[in-house]
Amino acid sequence: MDIDTRLLRYFATVAEEGHLTRAAERLFISQPALTKQIKQLEAQLGVELFTRSRTGMSLTDAGRMLAERVPIVLEDWDIALRETRGAASRASHVLRVGFVASAANESTQKIIGSFARYRPGWRVEMRQTGWSDPTAGLADGQVDVALLRLPFPGQDALRVEVLITEPRWVGIPSTHPLAELAEIPFRQLWDEPFVATPTESGWWRDYWLATDERGGRPVKIGAIAQNPDEWLTAIANGYGVSLTPEATARFYQRPGVTYRPVTGVSSSQVGVAWAPAGDNDAVIGDFVRACLRHRTPTTVEPDTRTPREEAGSG
Repeated sequence: MDIDTRLLRYFATVAEEGHLTRAAERLFISQPALTKQIKQLEAQLGVELFTRSRTGMSLTDAGRMLAERVPIVLEDWDIALRETRGAASRASHVLRVGFVASAANESTQKIIGSFARYRPGWRVEMRQTGWSDPTAGLADGQVDVALLRLPFPGQDALRVEVLITEPRWVGIPSTHPLAELAEIPFRQLWDEPFVATPTESGWWRDYWLATDERGGRPVKIGAIAQNPDEWLTAIANGYGVSLTPEATARFYQRPGVTYRPVTGVSSSQVGVAWAPAGDNDAVIGDFVRACLRHRTPTTVEPDTRTPREEAGSG
């Protein structure tokens, strides 16, 4: 019997969390979709894996047996998949770099230039994903390394070096009365409808809605956007406002959208991220070293350095 590894991954997350809602947030999918996938796995195996109750999901005897073995299977498969894809890209001297929106802002081209000097003959292939995957393909091995907005779900399981720290601004319809202000206190935005990322993006969505910085005030959702173009269109059409990095005002100009600094809300960061398996990969190490050469002065220095960075400043 052949089982989709995606179903096993979903099962393992539910088994670990013991709760569908928390598992769905970790997996960046909706709870109904996750429920459907678990039922599909049970149907294929012909056994019941969970006992469902109001308090959560508890494993059956069959579920516990599967839960003991699935993590090993998934780990071996992830390693095989990552090494297979990595071997293909290495053979063609291509480094796959994921990103979601503006990558590392204006430093992106400088980073690629430094990497090219470290690795003559190599090419950086930039791969952009939608907002439903804040890891930009890093979590499932689609890319070797990524330039990402921090924080993001799954960050604790990866290696991350902070490169940029910048304030959060707000994108607002140009006709909105608040657009006349030079800067906007976040408190004045609490009752505004917001343009949000998809629910699949988990607590990354909550971060950009600043749910923890509203004094307990609930968020009003005016529209959902999958990517920057949908986001800009929703704001220009007056469906809502949205917090965004300061760099967005430079990279994403659109008629009908005005950007303003926001006070009373925390800053945003950009980091370079890679899987722990890449610690001994000299090519990934050189890319990280290139990133660190162009860290912005406002960024707080990290407590630790990558092995490649310790070897020399380049």
